[in-house]
Amino acid sequence: MLNNTLKIALIIFGAAFSIYGIYTIFTPEFYLEAGPLEVKAQGDHTQAYAMVIFGVLLILAGLAFKRR
Repeated sequence: MLNNTLKIALIIFGAAFSIYGIYTIFTPEFYLEAGPLEVKAQGDHTQAYAMVIFGVLLILAGLAFKRR
């Protein structure tokens, strides 16, 4: 019973991390324009890539558990 619970939790958290990472990669950057002043927030997507990779690893770990 505990193995199935852990397996399901790993798969769910892995999917959540992957989806959030992909969402963070593809959402537009923050851009504010007020008259002659323009503010643009740029950042790298290193953390988003790490979340996607971590999510995939969690999914693989969840799938690696054997049924007993």
